[in-house]
Amino acid sequence: MKESCGIFGIYSPDDEVARTIFFALFALQHRGQESSGIASTNGKKIYIHTGMGLVPQVFDERSLQSLPGHIGIGHNRYSTTGASRKENAQPVVVGNISLGHNGNIINASTLREELKQRGHDFSTSTDSEVIAALVSSSKGATLAEKIGNAMGRLKGAYSLVILTPDCLIGVRDPLGVRPLCLGKVDHGFVIASESCALDHIGASFWREVDPGEIVMINENGLNSFRPLELKREAICVFEYIYFARPDSVIGGRLLYDVRERMGRRLTHEYPVKADMVIGIPDSATVAGVGYSEESGIPLSLGLVKNRYVGRTFIEPDQRIRDLGVKLKFNPLPHLLRGKKVVVVDDSIVRGTTTPHVVSLLRQAGAKEIHLRISSPPIRYPCFFGVDMATQWELIASQKEVADICSLVGADSLGYLSLPGLIESVGLPSSDLCLACLTGEYPIPVQLPLHKLALSS
Repeated sequence: MKESCGIFGIYSPDDEVARTIFFALFALQHRGQESSGIASTNGKKIYIHTGMGLVPQVFDERSLQSLPGHIGIGHNRYSTTGASRKENAQPVVVGNISLGHNGNIINASTLREELKQRGHDFSTSTDSEVIAALVSSSKGATLAEKIGNAMGRLKGAYSLVILTPDCLIGVRDPLGVRPLCLGKVDHGFVIASESCALDHIGASFWREVDPGEIVMINENGLNSFRPLELKREAICVFEYIYFARPDSVIGGRLLYDVRERMGRRLTHEYPVKADMVIGIPDSATVAGVGYSEESGIPLSLGLVKNRYVGRTFIEPDQRIRDLGVKLKFNPLPHLLRGKKVVVVDDSIVRGTTTPHVVSLLRQAGAKEIHLRISSPPIRYPCFFGVDMATQWELIASQKEVADICSLVGADSLGYLSLPGLIESVGLPSSDLCLACLTGEYPIPVQLPLHKLALSS
């Protein structure tokens, strides 16, 4: 699965903020690696710099110096709507606002056509520009009213940072699908997808932006608006399982603790006698810790991850490509040889990588391999900002657990149960989006043909 985007904003009247945004985007790099961008303002005009690649590939001293001002927003992109190309990099600028978006608007195409008929000329293929154009053209005497009216038209997931020449704005959709939090710096405020970004820049965590809330920060301080009546919350459960960093807080829960509980629960649901536990790095490392501590089976490194695979624009030649998962993981045979191994992973999506991991461990001498997955089977596609394959590509929508176990080559396979997952997160199921696991979407969606199983 591909992560959602990362967004950040800062209002700090005594500082030049571009460099602070740069380091905050570093902390949010895990949420998007396709493009990065910063927009800033000195109170008079908006300056912007975007580019393809990772944060340090996009920015240098010269580009940061071209972004003056005490207010700014930043964005790391993984594309969910709109192709991966430079013109779709964010933040986008429409009129006198700049906007960064994390999520996916499921009625974006309808809104785009409507806005085109009203004379808007789109320069990107993203739903983010649709949001910005809708805000700019909505009715309202104030910007808060315009945003509130736009929120009434948008369907889907959106956490936003919006920049005007004199104001920083944060917006979270009424379901609260994607995370957004508020922090404080010496003379101002910051907004971020995850609280881990606050730690990296010396900001203190204040609170999360509530679902359906608009926060506006300017020379008068912070003001909050809630223009919509809320029906329910639906925080994406995969933020807890996989997307967000374990040192972030979402829904009042530290993700390290949540993932450790997932691993502990797996021990009771699928116990096994083994010599060691391996948590697939990095997303399942903490669940592996939980499984090890609860079971008493020693935790081992087992696999070393090359964290720079997939972080380059240089395509491997066929010989290197054929090495497959070896580019990403390297096993330690002297630890694995002759051992019964519990391998904890966060999910199995298409089922293409897992067989290679199992094969690597076999080749390194593992005697038995018992897969434990810290989420239930993924059977349905996501429409709210996660690219996790079409339904016919999701292996659990096509095969039973025993068949998946045979396909990946493991000696046993156990998925965390849905009740076990909900208990580990510690929130009511009604406050979570579990659609990819249950098929029950928090708002009605019309499944396009390319998202449906071929057999349907």
